[in-house]
Amino acid sequence: MAMPRKSSVILPVVAVSAALLHEGRVLMIRRRRPPNAGMLALPGGRVEPGEPLLAAAVRELQEETATEAEPLHVMTAVEDRQYDNDGRLLSHYVIVVVRCRWLAGAAVAGDDASEIHWLDESAVNDDATICSSARHIANQLLIAENPAMMVR
Repeated sequence: MAMPRKSSVILPVVAVSAALLHEGRVLMIRRRRPPNAGMLALPGGRVEPGEPLLAAAVRELQEETATEAEPLHVMTAVEDRQYDNDGRLLSHYVIVVVRCRWLAGAAVAGDDASEIHWLDESAVNDDATICSSARHIANQLLIAENPAMMVR
């Protein structure tokens, strides 16, 4: 009996990121695995079947950083598409960014995080290893915290 062929169709994957600002710094992790392995990004990952988005964001935050937070609201959604050298789609993630409020925990790297970074405004704008979407969201968080930043 012939084995069924694996489909080569790439379907979008729903994921979440936790946008957490605490004491004027944004929490980011260095990603251990693709997509964006080795880059700084907001903590997050795939949404489990049946899992509410806000619950997924705090679960991923806890798994990757051991930080407890309260989910506040959806900030935005971003897409991450990875292609091979021939332009073929390798992966497609739709990432829902959830604004969270820190409750407790001294962040430590776990799960997909190889490092933890609490970044202030200067580091957010100067670190070349931050994913562009994470940099944009971090700046939104910092501006919301300190509207005087918009004048610069």
